Amino acid sequence: MALTGKLLISMPGMGDPRFAHSVVFLSSHGEEGAMGLIVNKPAQGVSLSDVLDQLSRDMAPAKKQLGVHFGGPVETGRGFVLHSDEYRSPLHTLRVEGGFGMTATLDVLEDIARGKGPDKALLMLGYSGWGPGQLENELAQNGWLTADATPEIVFDLKDSEKWEAALGSLGIDPLVLSATAGRA
Repeated sequence: MALTGKLLISMPGMGDPRFAHSVVFLSSHGEEGAMGLIVNKPAQGVSLSDVLDQLSRDMAPAKKQLGVHFGGPVETGRGFVLHSDEYRSPLHTLRVEGGFGMTATLDVLEDIARGKGPDKALLMLGYSGWGPGQLENELAQNGWLTADATPEIVFDLKDSEKWEAALGSLGIDPLVLSATAGRA
């Protein structure tokens, strides 16, 4: 099961409130575990300018504003930018199938602030991580559904619309989902 570049969609019975109604973009998945970024949970009261002020006092004000998202509960002081595939940091950008890139170096934020960054981007604080076999177990327990990631769902929709849209991409109406898991 290769899930890199896919979306995880939390089921209504998700026990962890941090992941309730969340859509997670999986930037990596393999035998060593998985890493993802929640794409529909804004960090309240934090903007790109706030982050840049904390990182560098010498920068000019940001030309482009960017909302900040809660990427997950791991390393919440660390920033990640999930972005469209045309942008490449000279330092390091992880390419992810489906037209996505992920950059965790300061230069992407500086480029975004100057208006020279990726066409589409989400800034995340923290990430979601799973150890070996942990995500597979959560999938087997019906904690998540998986769907293809599209730039439209990840970047173009309002955060409040992403969960339903991701379910809709599977042909599922959220009103018919049960909060209890079972096996047929």
